[in-house]
Amino acid sequence: MTAIDFAAFVDELATVSGETIRPFFRSALGVESLGLENKSRSGGFDPVTAADRAAESAMRALIKRTFPEHGVVGEEFGADNADAEYVWVLDPIDGTKSFICGMPVWGTLIALTRRGEPIYGMMHQPFTREHFSGDGRGARYRGPAGDRDLRVRACAALGDAILATTSPLLMNTADRQSFGRVENAVRLSRYGGDCYAYCVLAAGHVDLVIETELKPHDVLPLIPIIEGAGGIITTWDNGRPHDGGRIVAAGDRRVHAQAMEVLNG
Repeated sequence: MTAIDFAAFVDELATVSGETIRPFFRSALGVESLGLENKSRSGGFDPVTAADRAAESAMRALIKRTFPEHGVVGEEFGADNADAEYVWVLDPIDGTKSFICGMPVWGTLIALTRRGEPIYGMMHQPFTREHFSGDGRGARYRGPAGDRDLRVRACAALGDAILATTSPLLMNTADRQSFGRVENAVRLSRYGGDCYAYCVLAAGHVDLVIETELKPHDVLPLIPIIEGAGGIITTWDNGRPHDGGRIVAAGDRRVHAQAMEVLNG
């Protein structure tokens, strides 16, 4: 099967998940209609909704029907045939906290991996009807602003950079202090982006995203988008980001290097 066919199928997955999620978002019935539960076992708040589960179930069913030999790893229902050559990695709603607050900075993350390497990724925002996709060689945007190639912007100095993160409060004390050193060095920082922050980096609107405690399903779909747009994404110790953890994404390698130096200083 060609990459074009895979891209068309990812569009199908995005359509199916979006149609499932949209009726839940900003429902007139309020939060009570979301079937909200807390998955955290450590006393924090890690929400999951009926929309998360319904969207992942719909995507899994379509994958199973179309590619029965493929594996699936999803945030809500775990792994099925995870040792297959091709494995789909799904996060039905990345940014569930924003979702339940009615804020549109969340999205559905879909990755196709081959032998553990992400070869295609998409972030779909069904409320704003935006697609950000990439295959590591190129990246595309499709949405109300038109269709175009995604390209990161040049930024040579950390002092000129715009930094994004979901929230420093999600970091442990030591990591928050390291993040704070970078935040003090940049021109502007913004909070609350979840997966959307990485996509606006790929589109050339921000220069850095720094986060911690990510899971593979949080990052694998974004790697082909960021790299396809010309950016770089690594762990804080400059390793492969595939397993999640502490992540640094940048549009310009010069800013990435400077941010890494400050983080690890």
